[in-house]
Amino acid sequence: MSTVHRRRLPHYEVAGRPIFLTWNLDGSLPDNRRFPSATNSGAAFVAMDRLLDNARSGPTYLRQPEMAKMMVEAIWYRENRHYELHAYVVMANHVHLLITPHVDVGKLMQSLKRFTAREGNRILGLTGQAFWQDESYDRLVRDETEFHRIAQYIEMNPVGAGLVATPEAFPWSSAGRIYNPPQVANLPHMGVSS
Repeated sequence: MSTVHRRRLPHYEVAGRPIFLTWNLDGSLPDNRRFPSATNSGAAFVAMDRLLDNARSGPTYLRQPEMAKMMVEAIWYRENRHYELHAYVVMANHVHLLITPHVDVGKLMQSLKRFTAREGNRILGLTGQAFWQDESYDRLVRDETEFHRIAQYIEMNPVGAGLVATPEAFPWSSAGRIYNPPQVANLPHMGVSS
């Protein structure tokens, strides 16, 4: 396992292992967000995701069909060459992605975010503004059980946010569109969580 520290968060990479990625629009999280010191990283992530799902302020550009379509097309464009795509959802202000990368995740995210920021700003008629928050959140998938739990979490995100009654009804997700879990041999059954 290699650990790369960029900015504030540690980012983990293991070649050929599935990874859960989340990133959000710049300004979509309140500056004053705080979590109790005893909060583990999983609980902090869920709290952050709830803040994003229930956004009452900040940009929600990805709610616009043209913006969401652009994001989904960018995700699919990189599939096969840069990663194997397992699950995704494009919410109003953030994106969840479950992939098995074929390339360096840092470079992949830089490329994906740079392209979608440029296209998003072009569609919106904006210039000189940050589009995505600098950092993304990532989690290495520990085993097959966690893989399925994360895929379900991603595809149920629009249901949990009250946007649709079933995951298949949300047009900007992989629900009902793809199913290609990694080979079980690629996922250790370590039972380790962080």
